[in-house]
Order: sequence, then structure tokens, then C-alpha cells
Amino acid sequence: MTQATLSQTSTAGSSIVPENVKSFTPSDISRIFPAQKTKALELRLSTAKERITKLKKLKATIFKYQDEIQKALYSDFQKSAREVDISEILPSIAEINDSIRHLKHWMRPVNVSTPQTLIGSTSKIVYEPKGVCLIIAPWNYPFHLAIAPLAAAISAGNTVMLKPSEFTPKTATVLKVMLSEIFSENEVAVFEGDVSVSTALLEQPFDHIFFTGSTPVGKIVMAAAAKNLTTVTLELGGKSPTVVAEDADLKLTAERVMWGKFLNAGQTCVAPDYLLLPKSKVDAFVGYAKEATEKFFNAKEDGFAENRDFCRIINNKNFGRVSSYIEDAVQKGAKVAYGGKVNGNENFIAPTVLVDVPLHARIMEDEIFGPLLPIVTYDSLDEAIGIINSKPKPLALYIFTDRSKTAKYILKRTSSGGAVVNDVILHLVNSNLPFGGVNHSGHGSYHGLFGFKAFSHERSVLQTPKLSIVKMMYPPYTGFVKFIVDFTTKWFV
Repeated sequence: MTQATLSQTSTAGSSIVPENVKSFTPSDISRIFPAQKTKALELRLSTAKERITKLKKLKATIFKYQDEIQKALYSDFQKSAREVDISEILPSIAEINDSIRHLKHWMRPVNVSTPQTLIGSTSKIVYEPKGVCLIIAPWNYPFHLAIAPLAAAISAGNTVMLKPSEFTPKTATVLKVMLSEIFSENEVAVFEGDVSVSTALLEQPFDHIFFTGSTPVGKIVMAAAAKNLTTVTLELGGKSPTVVAEDADLKLTAERVMWGKFLNAGQTCVAPDYLLLPKSKVDAFVGYAKEATEKFFNAKEDGFAENRDFCRIINNKNFGRVSSYIEDAVQKGAKVAYGGKVNGNENFIAPTVLVDVPLHARIMEDEIFGPLLPIVTYDSLDEAIGIINSKPKPLALYIFTDRSKTAKYILKRTSSGGAVVNDVILHLVNSNLPFGGVNHSGHGSYHGLFGFKAFSHERSVLQTPKLSIVKMMYPPYTGFVKFIVDFTTKWFV
């Protein structure tokens, strides 16, 4: 099937898979899983050059299908082409390029020191593939959050069974078509379908499971993995707070927070979830927030529905959930300071800022995953820190201040998966930083070397000489053995 034909079908009302690309069903799992087990044994011996060749093919195929990816994401939830480039294509290519540049170094065994009690021995860490891996991708960044872990798994030498989200079916189809061009099903297989497909996949004894999604579903994945003692990487979410200190540049803060909050219509796991602001700064911040938001989308408050750069909520169910937060917060005393417009026919929710939000409102309890920014005021930094610490540990923490002392004060007294000072979200861009959560916001991390390690087993290898001091401690436990043990304990341990 040509690209032109795929382009026509990717925006059509029904999902059409090219004739040469098989659509896998749950019954295929029992056939493909053992085939990938066999292939995984072969890939253990693959070289850096062979893996890099595959990564280069993956990169070339992404560029080949760039238009199709854009059209699929617009069809799924009206995500604009430029936002697709910025938040889906660019970071995927960056991850692949980082692996291509560094893979030879990552794959080398790491020599480590050996204690004097093992004098004459050598020690090293060898990175070996985990084997057959399951990647379950989410709907909010359905392309990037499928490709980034896939690239890491390929770099580490694994086979992969990939389950895209059923909420973004057009993107899932493009992923299947793309990856079928590069890989056979015994190396990378894409399974479209609903939760029943995910359930069937989770019954298999995978060597590793990589899941991106909500905390409640993450618990289900972890429970399923436990039955087979499968290792997991869980990239979850939570309520990522933004603390604005008294001395912060409010205009700069508003611009950066509004960008991060309304990117992808707020459907971002590391979006600023709520704002902690000094009481005296609320009116000024709301004014700057309004100014920045209307500048971003070149629209006044009533014009966002017509703007093609502002995407929609993924489906009616999530629209109902997010819009209900506004109603609940207002009923409990909050005020809509900006926005608040909704349209259920289009799953549209305008950029919205709420003030006077009580802590017991549902918008302050659930992860929002929508274009709503609740503002909570505080009298002291310790009060703001107390609010953060009263909730599960977040995936990200954002701090705006002109004083490094203030940033350090907050960082030392809180915990989060990652943190950014004087900006939001951008820690994801640095592949030298591990990306992941802590406790409720996730287990494990990836990006760059950390992604390679997530899909690798760090195998310890010790090689000893024929003559070893340990032999002197073999039984029978004579007085001489006691002397050797005492001497070693005193001087070498």
C-alpha cells in the first residue's frame, strides 16, 4: 500500500489497515510470544552496529510518515501539525539520535573495583537484554510515548510487543504500518484493540513491562506483573504543583506556566496541575496569564474553539470528567477568573483559570488532565510545602523564584519524580536526566542511558585467579582460619 493510500485512510471515519499488514488479535498472542522468545535469544548476540542500523531505519521511517502521523493525530483529537512536530516527532527523533550516538559506549562492560579480600580478581558489569518486553502506550502523546520506549528497547537488544491506546486508533494504525515496514512480527509486533487485548497481553510472562498511563491502571499492571515476577517500569502521573515565590517574575512565570498547562489541552502527565501563589499576587498573575494565553493562540477568550492550534479533549468520557471539575469547584466556592467555556459536541474546554479554590474540591484531589489551572493561595512557603506534602509524591515539581536559596529550601523539603526551577516540562528534553516518578507517580525511569538500562539487566561478573585468599577460609575451621578471618576483618574489610 502506498503512502498516498494510507494518507486517505488515516483521516477516514473507519480504521483501515493495509492489506500487507496483518491486524493481530488476542489469539495471535500465544503464537507471537514464543516466536519473540526465540528471537530474543538471537538478539542477545546483536552488535551495536546492528542495533544502530535498526534505529536509523526507525528514524527514516518516522520522517517518511511524518504527514501521516500529523493527520492521524489531528483525526484522533484535533492536535495541530505544528504541535505534533514539537511534542511527538521532535522528541522521538531526539531519543533515537541520542541512542545512535552513545550506544557503543553504553553497551561496553563497565569495569568496577574489587575489594582486597578478593585480591587478584576482576569485576565488571555487563548489560544484557531483558528479553521479550511489553510496551503499553497512552493516548495523550500516542506516538512519542510509543516510539521513545521502543527505541530504548531496541537499543538494549530486546523484542517488543507494543499495545497503543484504543483511544487514538488512527495513530495506532500508522504505528502498525510504520513498524511493519521495518520489523518482522517476531521482533516487534503492534497489537491494536481495547482493554481486552491489554488484559490478554498481561497474562504472558514477559521479561519486562513498560507502562505509561494513570496511577490506578498502573496498579493493575503491577499486580499482573507480580504473578510472573516480571520487572516493570511505570510512568504514571499525579498532581504536579507549581510554587510561585514572592520574588518571582510574574509575567515570565505566567507565560511559561500557561504554555505548559495548555500544551496538548492540558493532557500532559507533567503539566502544571495546580498553582501555589502568594495571596497578594493573584490578580496580577491572572492578568498576565490571560495576556499570555491569548497571545499563544492568537485569540480572545471566546475564540479558542475556532483555533486549530488548540486541541480537544480525547473523548466524551474525559470531557465529562474534566468539565465536572469546574462545576464542583464553583459549587464549593471557587471562581472562574478566566475561560470556563465548554462544548460537549466537540469535546472542547477552553483554557481556564480558577481562583479561591478550596483544597477539598475534586480538582485538587484528582489529576486534572485538561486545560484547567486551579490557583491556591498561601501565606508562607512552609504552608505551600505542607500542601504539597499532604498529597502523594508528584511526577514533577515546578518552582519560580529569583533566589536559588528559595529553590533549594523547597527542593530539600519535598519529593517528586523530577523538578524544574523557573520553567515547566523542559526536564524531559535533557536525555542526560532520568525521567520517571516516585511511588504513586511511577517506578523506574528512562530517556537516554536510563532508557537503555530500563530494558537491560545489569549482570555482575567476577573472575577469580587460581590462587585465592578465600581458600584459606575453607573448613575445617582451625585456629589458622580464625587468625586469617580476624586479620582480614581488621585490616581489609
